[in-house]
Amino acid sequence: MTIDAKTIDAKALAARFPGDFTFGVATAAFQIEGASKADGRKPSIWDAFCNMPGRVFNRDNGDVACDHYNRLDEDLDLIQSLGVEAYRFSIAWPRIIPDGTGPVNERGLDFYDRLVDGCKARGIKTFATLYHWDLPLLLAGDGGWTARSTAYAYQRYAKTVMARLGDRLDSVATFNEPWCIVWLSHLYGIHAPGERNMQAALHAMHHMNLAHGLGVEAIRSQAPNVPVGLVLNAMSVIPGSESAADRAAGERAHQFHNGAFFDPVFKGEYPKEFLEALGDRMPVVEEGDLTVISQKLDWWGLNYYTPLRVADDPKKSGDFPWTVEAPRVSDVKTDIGWEVYAPALKHVLEDLYRRYDLPECYITENGACDNTGMDAGAVEDKMRLDYYIQHLDVVADLIKDGYPMRGYFAWSLMDNFEWAEGYRMRFGLVHVDYDTQVRTVKKSGKWYSELAAQFPKGNHKSA
Repeated sequence: MTIDAKTIDAKALAARFPGDFTFGVATAAFQIEGASKADGRKPSIWDAFCNMPGRVFNRDNGDVACDHYNRLDEDLDLIQSLGVEAYRFSIAWPRIIPDGTGPVNERGLDFYDRLVDGCKARGIKTFATLYHWDLPLLLAGDGGWTARSTAYAYQRYAKTVMARLGDRLDSVATFNEPWCIVWLSHLYGIHAPGERNMQAALHAMHHMNLAHGLGVEAIRSQAPNVPVGLVLNAMSVIPGSESAADRAAGERAHQFHNGAFFDPVFKGEYPKEFLEALGDRMPVVEEGDLTVISQKLDWWGLNYYTPLRVADDPKKSGDFPWTVEAPRVSDVKTDIGWEVYAPALKHVLEDLYRRYDLPECYITENGACDNTGMDAGAVEDKMRLDYYIQHLDVVADLIKDGYPMRGYFAWSLMDNFEWAEGYRMRFGLVHVDYDTQVRTVKKSGKWYSELAAQFPKGNHKSA
């Protein structure tokens, strides 16, 4: 269904959500913090990637980004002024254990102490993500995520962070978007470290899944009362037709894009056809690995932006899953080129709850790239606002249908470093002028603030 922003005001939409539903905003450390050499931080694989010509648009980097490291209080005031209940942020491993292993950097922990305490002082709930792609560069020398040793280095990092911050966190995720860490970074070569190798990707897949499980153990050993989850950018796989061939392609695409992570975490196994096609290139799955990986979670997060439309590749060229892109259904797209199709959010949630025994869910990222600029001191980002309204309408439908949706985090609080796209793509509710670091709340930000202001308002969650 298409909804025009003119017809929906924030209060009308708010009325469709339970009173204890959490509305928040999300960011990631490398995308906003800057201060890449400050207070003992050492380079991550993304610092190195940014320095390689041709990897990141305009050779942009994260050295300054939104200068959040130096503007922490101002930015926390900004979050408070938006009236949202929660802030999802990530913790930079290169600040905490700069070499990946070895000495702990107290000044790095001090920064996150200030962040968490600052949120608490402002009545903002803290949803921390332990890993949002910024692997300490020295670990790349051991093979990065392709090396099993990295999973154990991560376990120690998780334990270190939770020992320090666990008493004040409201929630923690082990990883953000395994799909990006594995396929986008090790198979498609678009993100750091820029590998284009199926065998490397399969090693990264299992070792990252193992690290997730070891991380769950580490978190619970230090902070047993903090709810633990995993944030997945599950693909909403939609076959291009109802033909048997396209439906089978859709199932293969699910196994590859979603099952490679959901099956080990929620079923304790890897998908059948996936293993048949690729198992001989995987690392050794040691005894006990899948038990560690599949420990029960308290919640899971879904990051959703756009559907994945697939058709069968009759030639079976290249590797599993042997699919080709199917035509788009919607002619609306965001400024990064992604199809806007809100029904796919409902489709993927329904599909995943049908396949897996999943705990309660937060939409941990959702939003649109809308590069509308400043005009007379304001940003009229109508396309982004329409996107939010259409997708929140779907979340409200899912709640009505009985799915355990507990919260929604807009991506992103503010414009920031958009990975391989550098600074040219803007996802923020708040505009950032990168020359002056001035923040300006956009039209979408004002609307989202109105919506968030309605919560929390007592609990009228349906039974």
